Amino acid sequence: MNAVLSRNTTKLRRHPGARSGRALFAVAALLILAACEQNSFVPPPPPEVSVATPARKAITRYLEATGSAAPVKSVDLVARVQGVLQSIDYQDGAFVKQGATLFTIEPETYKLKLDQAQAAEAGAAATQKQADADYKRQADLAGKQIASQATFEQSIATRDTAQANYQQAQVNTKIAAVNFGYTNVTAPFDGVVSAHLVSVGELVGVTSPTQLATIVQLDPIYANFNVSEQDVLRIRAAAAKRGLTANDLRDTPIDVGLQTDTGYPHSGKLDYAAPTVNQTTGTLAVRGVLSNANRILLPGYFLRVRVPLDENPAALLIPDSAIGTDQGGRYVLVVNADNIVEQRKVQIGQLDDGLRVIESGLAVEDRVVTAGLLRAIPGQKVDPKPQPAPSPRGVAKQDR
Repeated sequence: MNAVLSRNTTKLRRHPGARSGRALFAVAALLILAACEQNSFVPPPPPEVSVATPARKAITRYLEATGSAAPVKSVDLVARVQGVLQSIDYQDGAFVKQGATLFTIEPETYKLKLDQAQAAEAGAAATQKQADADYKRQADLAGKQIASQATFEQSIATRDTAQANYQQAQVNTKIAAVNFGYTNVTAPFDGVVSAHLVSVGELVGVTSPTQLATIVQLDPIYANFNVSEQDVLRIRAAAAKRGLTANDLRDTPIDVGLQTDTGYPHSGKLDYAAPTVNQTTGTLAVRGVLSNANRILLPGYFLRVRVPLDENPAALLIPDSAIGTDQGGRYVLVVNADNIVEQRKVQIGQLDDGLRVIESGLAVEDRVVTAGLLRAIPGQKVDPKPQPAPSPRGVAKQDR
């Protein structure tokens, strides 16, 4: 059997068709190898990104904080005497001048008490005058040894008692006059009065002073805000550089803006700083005072506050959109001399005309990636396309 297979195999090998098949197979293999050589992998070109050097500009460094508006004066108007509320003499929410009558509380009773006290004072004055005359007469008689010593001493006691009664009557008259004055509740200063809390005909001041309304002074107005301990150290260091004392800081200008304001249109100056740092919050309470003649600022408003610290004649600024954030803080992507992307940690400052100030971590010659940030991967090569330095005004939103 094996001999037969061997002879058949020999015949097949010698068959011409077998040789042509092997030739075709060899040609096909060569073609496949050639095709593989022609389709070898070609790496893609580096991605294009836009780069620009930081802009340079002289700026004023500011301390920025948030706070709230508060009235310089705010007083609860109360009934200091008991009686029926006779009239309300203002419109709710009206601006009133100092001394204007706002409420009237049953003045007739207190006017009668004042008249009574004045009459008692007049009687005491007459008695005192008579006692004084009698004393002088008895003193003259005693000097001539006509009147007894006991009579003279009695005249002295009568005179002193009449004098004391007269002084008491004067005090009673003043008290009655004060109480009568309390029947007219007046404005202690210029301000806006809130809605009345009691109605005409209501009995007030029965067991304790009854609150009638509240008057608030709106011009000037306070801006209260807190400063962190780190910022306090910065302010004191900046003040020491400029040779300023703690009293000089009271005249430091401040700028204030509302939530709807663009920028900081309201100006004032520092008025007060707490003597100690709150250990619970680690902040220092600071207050500014602003003119508010048009009453644009109202107590309780949320405020944006900035305080000038110092001048930087050559600050570096880049678009805010070029700054990234990770667990390590803020960073920017820069392209080095070999067109390799690097991640650079930076310390940022304030916004100035739409650009972000870079306090540290960036040099003026650095090429910062401003567009195509998603294509810029640290450690990889890119094709940088230089762009003009960012303009401080009208900065366009960059392509992320």
